Amino acid sequence: MRGNLSLLVGAADRARLAAIVADRNRPQKHVWRAEVVLLTADRHGTVEIMRRTGLSKPSVWRWQERYLEAGVDGLLRDKTRPSRIPPLSPDKVAEVIRRTLDAPPPGEATHWTVRAMAEASGISPAKVHEIWQEAGLAPHRVRRFKLSTDPAFAEKLEDVVGLYVDPPRHAIVLSLDEKSQVQALDRTQPGLPMKPGRAGTMTHDYKRNGTTTLFAALNVLDGTVVGRCMQRHRHQELLRFLNAIERQTPAGKVIHVILDNYAAHKHPNVRKWLARHPRWVFHFTPTSCSWLNAVEGFFARLTRRRLKRGTFPSLVALQEAINRFIEHHNQAPKPFTWKADPKAIIAAAKRGHQMLETIH
Repeated sequence: MRGNLSLLVGAADRARLAAIVADRNRPQKHVWRAEVVLLTADRHGTVEIMRRTGLSKPSVWRWQERYLEAGVDGLLRDKTRPSRIPPLSPDKVAEVIRRTLDAPPPGEATHWTVRAMAEASGISPAKVHEIWQEAGLAPHRVRRFKLSTDPAFAEKLEDVVGLYVDPPRHAIVLSLDEKSQVQALDRTQPGLPMKPGRAGTMTHDYKRNGTTTLFAALNVLDGTVVGRCMQRHRHQELLRFLNAIERQTPAGKVIHVILDNYAAHKHPNVRKWLARHPRWVFHFTPTSCSWLNAVEGFFARLTRRRLKRGTFPSLVALQEAINRFIEHHNQAPKPFTWKADPKAIIAAAKRGHQMLETIH
């Protein structure tokens, strides 16, 4: 009787089934199922359908019944079947999480890996990865931090942020620092340029052609940068840089300078220079807070966009590249904008110190 089964397939369903059969990107199983229904609608028997599709008799009957039950959409989905792998017990999941939070066995490694945890727990690496993902654990990752131990952390933070957020009138606010030991690196062999389907190439080894130190001051109000490359990184070079800024700054302008606690910035000769130039006011960031100095963002862009993949056959070529980068930056500068709330930073620092105290 099944061989004489007749299905009534409407015009819309027949068009969908024909499109499925003609679609070369369709999964083959969908094509077979559509052919079963179309051949049945054309009054072909089960044996003929089996010959044309290569399916078994139970498969032909199954998809005929599925079409009667759920139409064309029923042919495009498979019924869910229970996994043959039994689910992990809650105790096993808790054990994996507990092991992950503990240090690995002494002498083994600094952190757990998926394979190491799978071997230690007796489960598959895929299950370990699933547990870690659901629990938000990533043993291979670590976030670096440095808490300032400066006793005047809050006062200095508010002082510096105040200059960013509400700079004094008729004054200039400069963020000043040095990028020392900038190396003029040249490659031992020329690389190949990028082309479609292939990244550019660069040798892993290099030749050193000397180093330079970039003294830079970022004008917080308009975003321009004053920079000068010098051979060494001492208070003498700092004074030369300060004198250069002094000469090009209009008279009557008070100059507020934000800088870190490097020894050269507090050298006795620098203090004497400040005494002779009363319009200059130094504002020191808290210790271990280089991120508070706005010019560090410019240094990061310089490194990322010009120095990291640059090739410099000489020290002069490196210095010329840095100067051109500064000139290009100053063609379209943007004022520095501080967005973080200093109260939130101070609160986070307090929480960090409290956490360290509880650990130790």
